[in-house]
Order: sequence, then structure tokens, then C-alpha cells
Amino acid sequence: MDNCIFCKIATRRIPARIVHEDDEVIAFHDINPAAPMHLLIVPKKHIASLADCTAGDAALLAKMTLLAPMLASEQGCGLRVDADGAPAGGFKTQFHVGPDGGQEVYHLHMHVLGGPRPWRGQR
Repeated sequence: MDNCIFCKIATRRIPARIVHEDDEVIAFHDINPAAPMHLLIVPKKHIASLADCTAGDAALLAKMTLLAPMLASEQGCGLRVDADGAPAGGFKTQFHVGPDGGQEVYHLHMHVLGGPRPWRGQR
């Protein structure tokens, strides 16, 4: 897609703060972060939204999902156990689908957000 900003990032026509890249996906810092750590995991294959995925995209979606905890941990936001044995840290993942779901860029992407709260737009 010639006008897709994420396609342009995936082909390195637009710069980004890239944290991971392989043959199928690229991950980078969001330019308008809603949390102290806000990454986007984007498939290089153009798919407009999660609603457009098919069974043939299952492995790609699994790859994105399994990449999220690894990248969050590398950015200091992984789930861990504190000295008392209680869970600490952590992150959340989000797909925004369509206008009512808050999707702004129509290229499938997973948000990975973490860090101390409160985050922008959170209660």
C-alpha cells in the first residue's frame, strides 16, 4: 500500500525507533505514546485490521502475541515476582479495530503498553 505509514516503516522509507525486526514483523516505539513504554508490533504483510485476518493469518497473530512479552521484558516492563512473591510489573496488549474501536492506521498492529501508572487516558 503506497500511502500506508506502517508499510513505509516496514520497508524503511520512514524512520522509526525499531526494537525488533524479522522476515514477518517489525516492532517500534509509538511516536505518540500513551504509556511510559508503548510499542507497536506490525506485520510486514499489509492487513487492514484484525477483522480482516483469516485462518491463514493464525501463525502471524501467534507470533505477534508471543513477541509482546519478550519485547516488554526487554524494555523493563515484563511480568516479574517481587520480594514477597507477589506479581509485579507487567504490560497490556491491544488491537484497535475500526473507527469505534479507535483504529487510526488501517494496517494491523498490536499495541504493547507498560510502565508505572497512571498512563495517559487511564483512570
